[in-house]
Amino acid sequence: MKAIGLTRNLPVTSPECLMDLEIPKPAPGPRDLLVRIEAVSVNPIDTKIRMNKAPKKGVPLILGYDAAGVVEAIGSEVTRFQVGDSVYYAGTLTRPGSNAEFQLVDERIVGRKPKSLVWGDAASVPLTALTAWEGLFDRLGIDVEGKNTTQSLLLIGAAGGVGSMVIQLAKIAGLRVIATVSNPKSAEWCKALGAETTVNYHHPLAPELKQAGWDTVDFIFNAADTHTYWNVMAEVISPLGSICCLVDAQQPVNLNLLKPKGVRYAWESMFTRSSFETPRMDEQGMVLDRIAKLLDAGTIHTAVQETLSPICARTLQEAHARIESKKTQGKIVIEGWK
Repeated sequence: MKAIGLTRNLPVTSPECLMDLEIPKPAPGPRDLLVRIEAVSVNPIDTKIRMNKAPKKGVPLILGYDAAGVVEAIGSEVTRFQVGDSVYYAGTLTRPGSNAEFQLVDERIVGRKPKSLVWGDAASVPLTALTAWEGLFDRLGIDVEGKNTTQSLLLIGAAGGVGSMVIQLAKIAGLRVIATVSNPKSAEWCKALGAETTVNYHHPLAPELKQAGWDTVDFIFNAADTHTYWNVMAEVISPLGSICCLVDAQQPVNLNLLKPKGVRYAWESMFTRSSFETPRMDEQGMVLDRIAKLLDAGTIHTAVQETLSPICARTLQEAHARIESKKTQGKIVIEGWK
């Protein structure tokens, strides 16, 4: 089968950073679905792994952590899906990714594809939606049914794929969202998704918030830079507030800054459940089914900004380059095979 992978960690400018390959078609294990991939999307984690995770000797590393496709075969213990079902999912870091014609994925982390979406739009959703959902409702402890209505959420890194989904889910929960942006275009994007206020992250954050009418905020969701914003997050979070971060701290941070206010701090990693096969690993499939219903109802929308084709090394390299430029807004998806 066709696949796109790497055998060396190379910069995106190298023609061999991603390569078109032919590899054997896998067979499903007991809980596996074998999915025929129709579309994928590219996330910052793809570029980070491409540069930093060394492939095993003689085994190409296949990236890809967002996919939509059709169930081609099922394992002996599969109960939720049948051959022919249309599905979407984010996969796991512990198995080959979705940049291949066929992929094995545990049924517990798979959702039914939203009926209203084309393949590319569906593939844009899983990683960002799961990250946003888990960060808001599992890590920050926000009530999905709206018990935190009118409380404030500062969203750092708002215009990207995760931020775009956080804004929409936070609005469903009744939160007032303050989004950090870099330019008027991003501000317009975030407000269209439901942000109440935007502040320019090129300026000192605390004065920007104060000027916008916020001395402190109840929740902070940081999808951009943990270390750079650490001190100011400790400054602007309300007493007994909560902070969730996605990105590794590049330098040690001082947790003691959070103690006087009794602040709760949590990391969000969407791959935790699948990497460690936690007891409630099936929560991810259930969340994706809930997200699909919200999408089909028009309550939330995808963050697709560009659709490329076909799925091949050249197109994926182009998408990686755009993400590494840090100038993208929303999601880049890739549909179809040659």
